[in-house]
Amino acid sequence: MARILVIEDNTDNLELMTYLLRAFGHSVVTAEDGEEGLQAVRRELPELIVCDVHLPKFDGYEVAQQLKADPELKRIPLIAVTALAMVGDRDKGLAAGFDGYIDKPIDPEKFVGQVEYFLPAEQRGSVPLHRHTQIPDAAGNGTQSKHATVLVVDDSPTNRELIRDTLDPYGYDVWLAHSVAQAMSIAQKSTPNLILSDLHMPGEDGFNLIGKIKADVTLAAVPFIFISSSVWGEQDRAMALQLGVSRFLLRPIEPQMLLDEIAACLLNQQGLNNADNPDR
Repeated sequence: MARILVIEDNTDNLELMTYLLRAFGHSVVTAEDGEEGLQAVRRELPELIVCDVHLPKFDGYEVAQQLKADPELKRIPLIAVTALAMVGDRDKGLAAGFDGYIDKPIDPEKFVGQVEYFLPAEQRGSVPLHRHTQIPDAAGNGTQSKHATVLVVDDSPTNRELIRDTLDPYGYDVWLAHSVAQAMSIAQKSTPNLILSDLHMPGEDGFNLIGKIKADVTLAAVPFIFISSSVWGEQDRAMALQLGVSRFLLRPIEPQMLLDEIAACLLNQQGLNNADNPDR
């Protein structure tokens, strides 16, 4: 695993790249402008740097030129991540000192591999072991291994993608919904193993969703996790518990913590199912 510095002024892009790299075990340091980025390089001595080109204060070209002029820092691989697509932009970046070039918008399925290309084999991350849930087999008298299905409900596309990109490498089947209505439509067609929902959404919020889930006989037993960017108040927590929420999570959440919470929730539900059906 490697210590990687990400220099990016767009919050959504910064969160996505950080999330993906940490999901594969890397340690990530961040900076939001060129000046802060140069200070972070000298302070943290990362093993690789991912840098946007258009940055406040010092742009990516200036960052590259200063780093490559420093005998102690020029050895660090420096990768440009940019939406620039004009003829000659790639050559200009390489001439400025960048060692590689990744186009925006980044492809979450390819991004980590593109970055790790510039790392030695021993510092590359690995796709973690899949986590599974057990379901009855076709005869109903045994179990077979199947990827757990997680329904993610959030009105923010960035939040939905962050969660999917964290869960996908671990073997989860992730279904996405942007509203309560869409979530109910998906869940009623095929019951998920777990529901992870944002609390605050326009129109119908997370409380509306869990109310509808628990009122549906076929969905009532599905574990339900709330995730929110705002601190949980006692009134919200009490209402959520009364409605049957399994867990409360607060953003920003580390990828491993999210995975651990989901796995624990599924394991607990599996134990309850086994207790209700002792002959399985």
